[in-house]
Amino acid sequence: MRAPITAFFRFCLTVFFRRIETLGVERVPRDGSVIFAVNHPNGLVDPLFLLCFAPKPVSFLAKAPLFHWPIIGWIIRAFDAIPVYRKEEMKGGSLAEANAELFRRAREVLQRGGALALFPEGTTHDDPQLRELKTGAARIALGANVEAMTVVPTGIYYTAKHVFRSSALVLFGEPIHVQPLVTEGEPPADEVDRLTAAIDAGLDAVTLQAESRAALDLIARAENIFTGDDEQPLVEEFDLRRRFLAGYHYLSASDPQRLSKLQHAIAQFEAELRRAKLDVHELQPDIDARRLFRVLVLLPLAIAGGIVHWPAYRVIDALAKRFSKGEWSTMATVKFLAALTCYPLTYIALASLAGWRFGIVAGVIVIFITPILGYVALRVIEEADDVIGDLRALLHRVFRNYGYSQLVTRRAAIRDEMLNVAREMER
Repeated sequence: MRAPITAFFRFCLTVFFRRIETLGVERVPRDGSVIFAVNHPNGLVDPLFLLCFAPKPVSFLAKAPLFHWPIIGWIIRAFDAIPVYRKEEMKGGSLAEANAELFRRAREVLQRGGALALFPEGTTHDDPQLRELKTGAARIALGANVEAMTVVPTGIYYTAKHVFRSSALVLFGEPIHVQPLVTEGEPPADEVDRLTAAIDAGLDAVTLQAESRAALDLIARAENIFTGDDEQPLVEEFDLRRRFLAGYHYLSASDPQRLSKLQHAIAQFEAELRRAKLDVHELQPDIDARRLFRVLVLLPLAIAGGIVHWPAYRVIDALAKRFSKGEWSTMATVKFLAALTCYPLTYIALASLAGWRFGIVAGVIVIFITPILGYVALRVIEEADDVIGDLRALLHRVFRNYGYSQLVTRRAAIRDEMLNVAREMER
């Protein structure tokens, strides 16, 4: 069952996210036991990335209540997930016995050369930094007592984790090789602390963190202005944002007034872009004739697909707002699960209606054609947005040349200041 379920979720992820990239897959040992220690910013979507893009089959440690969820419980049991209990979830049993069973099953997976994925922070969250890591990953790795034991810190970076058709990057960090300990029971506390610190440092290297969400927001805006390219590789975007974060810390410590001036320049430039109804990447408009042709040719099909999918889309959006309660860390999960329910129900309803009205053949055709129309609508809407943006920028450049030139000049000044900071840091 693993292969078809994995293929299905990989397809779902490529629909939900516009771009998905991976980095460092070659660092993951093909032989031997592996623990993927992963950051946890995005609810149930995070484990799907490990399930679909890790280079070897993965089992999970999962919160015990998930085993009782409809569909989700069946799926995680199919992937040999191991339940993790909290004290309040124990009903008459012993938490110590439940934890002992968890470690026993984890050892079984690792001793047969398998892979585990777990989230050392313990819970999903929206914090701008990693939470203090729990020691479970280190205790399991040290207690497995296998010769070829490796912990791979793994970071998942989202451009906008709660937004449909955003992008995601999975980074496999430098492997941490764990020496087996010949011991009974719990591994030594000092060894656990040492390995936990190494995992923490490894996760620091593959995640983007700051002391506040405002700082991360500023870094994202600065990088967007600097590159002016919404299609650059995610690896480059991630690397640039880490460098900008270092520059932010440098200015915060050495010249706060200069940092404030740069923040003001960025805000002013963005305000002028909004007044011009432009995005920064549209300051270099590039009219793609093939893209324009595709939009014009496929527009009728896209309109049909949009009409068919619009009611379900609105229901999904309403459910996400209601059940996520404004928490970005769970919003994508709710959208994902709602989409897996609402869209198939839409296809079944339309196929049933067509079958009742025109016969079974019509029903079969509808259930196959409707998802295709939805995909066409999705791609055409995205390409039409790019075409309209480029056309708007071209018109702005032709008919309001002074204002356009002023925007280009302001962006160049901001870029120059960022480069100056980078040069100073290298001295």
